[in-house]
Formats: sequence, C-alpha cells, structure tokens
Amino acid sequence: MTDDAPTTAPVADSRALALAHYAARGVLEHVLARHDITFPQHVTLRAAVTAAAPQTPQDLVGQVRESLKADPAGIRATVDELLAARLLVADGSHLRPTDSGRGLLAAVGAEVAPVSARIWGGIPAEDLAAAGRVLALVAERADAELAGLTA
Repeated sequence: MTDDAPTTAPVADSRALALAHYAARGVLEHVLARHDITFPQHVTLRAAVTAAAPQTPQDLVGQVRESLKADPAGIRATVDELLAARLLVADGSHLRPTDSGRGLLAAVGAEVAPVSARIWGGIPAEDLAAAGRVLALVAERADAELAGLTA
C-alpha cells in the first residue's frame, strides 16, 4: 500500500455519533471528577446559570429532561444534590445559582476550553457546518421518534 492510496471516509451513523459523544464526554467527565461534580449535575447547573431568568424547580427539570432525555425523578434528585452542595439556592419559588455554582462552572469551562480547542481545532469550517446540519437533523428525527414512543 502506498501513502497516496485513496482513503474512504467513515460513514456517519449511530455508532460513529455514539463513539464521538462518549469520547468527548469522557474528557469532560475526567475534568468534572476533579471538581467533584457529575455530568448530570454539570448539565443541570449550566442550565440554571445560563437561563435568562431564575427558573422554578419544575422548569429546570423540564429543561434538563429535554437535554438529557432522563427520568424527571433522577433530575429532581440532581437538583437536590446541587441545593445540598450550595451550588443552587432556593429563592422563593425559584432556583438561583450561587456564586460557588457560577465559580465552579467557570472553573470547569476554563479547564475544558484548551482541551476542546485541541479536539475541534483544525477542522474546516465547512465540515463543521455540514456536521452541524446533519446532527441537528438526526436530533430532530430522534426527538420525534422518542415522542412517538412515549405518547
């Protein structure tokens, strides 16, 4: 085989998507473990921090459920963990991230940023745009299938 032999690009399919997802998530979870936070806690805290306005617990659970497709009871337990760790605080009927919660999210983001840059760096913009369109379509179709299964 010569160095100039044509190569076949891998086909995007469920397995390729899963392998990429779990590889990237593995990197993130390694960082999260150093900060003593789980992936579901990170997703939930990020949802609270990035919300335009404070959310009720029910709203936050709904938003995280939309992202993770997880059981609401498990998400409520995650919210309780974040409250117990004082990363979220109840303010009347709403939840607010604490300064500690915001700081933790910022620290994780700062630690992940250079790793993310190495992972994503050098990929041509047109490839990222094409991948983004495909992934958005796959997510839309999968959400529709899931809705049909749970109706």
